[in-house]
Amino acid sequence: MGAVGSGTGRTDLLAAASNNSHWLGMANRGHWELEEKPSSFLGTKWKDTAETVIIGGGCIGVSLAYHLAKAGMKDVILLEKSELTAGSTWHAAGLTTYFHPGINLKKIHYYSIKLYEKLEEETGQAVGFHQPGSIRIASTPTRVDEFKYQMTRARWHPTEQYLIGPERIQELFPILNMEKVLAGLYNPGDGHIDPYSLTMALAAGARKYGALLNYPVQVTNLSPRSDGTWEVETPHGIIRTNRIVNTAGFWAREIGTMIGLHHPLIPVHHQYVVTSTIPEVKALKMELPVLRDLEGSYYLRQERDGLLFGPYESQEKMKLQESWVTNGAAMAMVPVLKQADIINTVGVRNYWVAIGFGYGIIHAGGVGKYLSDWILDGEPPFDLIELDPNPTKARESYGFNNIVGYPKEERFAARPTERISGLYEVLKSKCSMGFHAGWEQPHWFYKPGDEIGYKPSFRRTNWFEPVGREYKQVMEKVGVIDLTPFGKFIVKGNDSVKLLDHLFANVIPKVGATNISHMLTPRGQVYAELTVSHLSPGEFLLVTGSGSELHDLRWIEEEALKGGYNVEIKNITDEMGVLGIAGPFARKVLQKLTIEDLSDSAFKFLQSRHIKLSDIAATAIRISYSGELGWELYHRKEDSATLYNVIMEAGQEEGIDDFGTYALNALRLEKAFRAWGAEMNCDTNPLEAGLDYFIKLNKPADFIGKQALKQIKEKGLKRRLVYLTFETANVDPEGNESVWHNGRVVGNTTSGNYSYSTQQSLAFAYVPTELSKVGQKLEVELLGKNYSATIVEEPLVLTEQTRTRLQKKGGSAKVL
Repeated sequence: MGAVGSGTGRTDLLAAASNNSHWLGMANRGHWELEEKPSSFLGTKWKDTAETVIIGGGCIGVSLAYHLAKAGMKDVILLEKSELTAGSTWHAAGLTTYFHPGINLKKIHYYSIKLYEKLEEETGQAVGFHQPGSIRIASTPTRVDEFKYQMTRARWHPTEQYLIGPERIQELFPILNMEKVLAGLYNPGDGHIDPYSLTMALAAGARKYGALLNYPVQVTNLSPRSDGTWEVETPHGIIRTNRIVNTAGFWAREIGTMIGLHHPLIPVHHQYVVTSTIPEVKALKMELPVLRDLEGSYYLRQERDGLLFGPYESQEKMKLQESWVTNGAAMAMVPVLKQADIINTVGVRNYWVAIGFGYGIIHAGGVGKYLSDWILDGEPPFDLIELDPNPTKARESYGFNNIVGYPKEERFAARPTERISGLYEVLKSKCSMGFHAGWEQPHWFYKPGDEIGYKPSFRRTNWFEPVGREYKQVMEKVGVIDLTPFGKFIVKGNDSVKLLDHLFANVIPKVGATNISHMLTPRGQVYAELTVSHLSPGEFLLVTGSGSELHDLRWIEEEALKGGYNVEIKNITDEMGVLGIAGPFARKVLQKLTIEDLSDSAFKFLQSRHIKLSDIAATAIRISYSGELGWELYHRKEDSATLYNVIMEAGQEEGIDDFGTYALNALRLEKAFRAWGAEMNCDTNPLEAGLDYFIKLNKPADFIGKQALKQIKEKGLKRRLVYLTFETANVDPEGNESVWHNGRVVGNTTSGNYSYSTQQSLAFAYVPTELSKVGQKLEVELLGKNYSATIVEEPLVLTEQTRTRLQKKGGSAKVL
């Protein structure tokens, strides 16, 4: 089961299952042996109370036990029903890589490798860690572009990564057929580790710091208690614990079932092959780097004097493929394999399952540290929302291991899900749909003459001109957008104001008003950004981005429970549809449908109220992420199509039309609106993000993160968010590109786009405070080329509210 340790860079994570629960494969310094596993429970101390009980003795669970105990937690107990590594861990290929296209998952990989480098010295347990480096092979021009794209996203991280040419590749991997090789992505610190030895070293460390690892002990039932603690039932007795952590891998489903939770399991089949001695390999003076042939979709590494190689089958071929072993892509790229004898096929003959973690070897160290910190500190050390599992995508993600990773990547398996808006059937043939937290949402709309469909590229592609058209529609006329995927919560009750005042750094809006508020972590980082509307005394509508729904809801519910607040919290995301209408004619169109006075004096910016539009009830909030005159209309999802149709009909005279999320992103960037997950997240504080206006440090309530933020302000900021413009050549920033100054990397972009108003590229970026002044010259790297950029005053385009205010004062009413 080689995929567990592959680290190929997909955020949907997998684990594997095996029939061989009574045998382990031990790759000690590259040699596979089989030995019967002894019982480790007899004679081990048994305790009936614990601070934390971890269920599952694979590398993830043992790593968590190690990190919790090392950090000082007393009474950590790990329970394993069979033997340590008996599940997916022992038969992993053990690949370790610094590479990952995700931003913070790079940190997980980095921490893991640095831990593994010193683990043998710390624990006295050999780990069998080899670091010959790894090379990802590009054999198409598109793949070369991808490598350039990944390089610009990697330079501002601490790991070594290089784009190398064929000559250097041949030098590092002399037995490779170079006929189709164009370039390589080289990580010198990559390699492979023996999964069994790694787990045993982590176990030794866990015991050293006081954790108990008890096995074989099967968990037979889990009973929650009224005080939030748990009773963990086993044949040896009951353990009372403050928390349980399910790290049971492909047995996670059974554990979840005990408490009424459903962990969806998706079976996937994988294999890898180990050869006998190959003379050409034996003759080598240095160990070969790990090879990843992305077009052939396999990985290959040296195993003693032979080779170990494993394929990533396409999602349509989730079964053992003997033809691949004897006549596949690896044979063509590494011809010596054709003559090699296969001595061991390590096949997973039953299941891989989606449980949240799966490239377990490279993730084990970092995930153990990440979860340990989260448990002990009440917040994770950095943001990892990219690791939130999406169960419906596991099969596709496995098949996509080595596909080209484009910007704005879309995946189409299992779509549409049950999460479709009331407009899906009306809009689906008119637009290119995107997948947002399980929802279908229009990215951009087709017109006659457009090249339709999903055409990914590292450069401007088929949506560039249509998005510009939709941008112009909103700026000059009026547009409608489906915003149903927003996360939507109702909070009400006697303590609702008190709870929200504790949660949010902004003041609580008055009845009938709306504001933008931020929840901070105890360290003063930005946990979330929400729109807060005070609908009636003590009743609030909270709205967040589609990808933050459960992320934010969990935080709100936990704080309400922890503080004993008398409130009712209801998630109404699936019940309510949302339509956005924006543009200079938005008021004129809506006024035709309601008797409510929508004039600027009667319905001001950031006001909310219940209205009827053509007899359809809606909560209207005067706000728009486009920065133009607009409203968000919250209504019953079953009324969406009717409401959409009456609005479109009413707006015919004004030239009303649709717009999608790509145009909305272009509009918000020109107005310098920040986005959660880009300009702000758990890795940023609101002061460096330029959110000072929304942070009320002087309000009486001691909101979460207030004291930490005061200290941050006292110490001064080390970096700031800046606003950059620059000229490019058919390529635009996406975010997470490297920012250069005087020949060195000094920061990174967070998001970017093309400015349709000023016809240049535009990006937000974090840079050191000394380089953050308006007029500062910097460089932004895109596809291997550095473009000269200038920090400019924000925004590029004034919002409608600012333009109106200036006009009333007799100033300029120009857009720019």
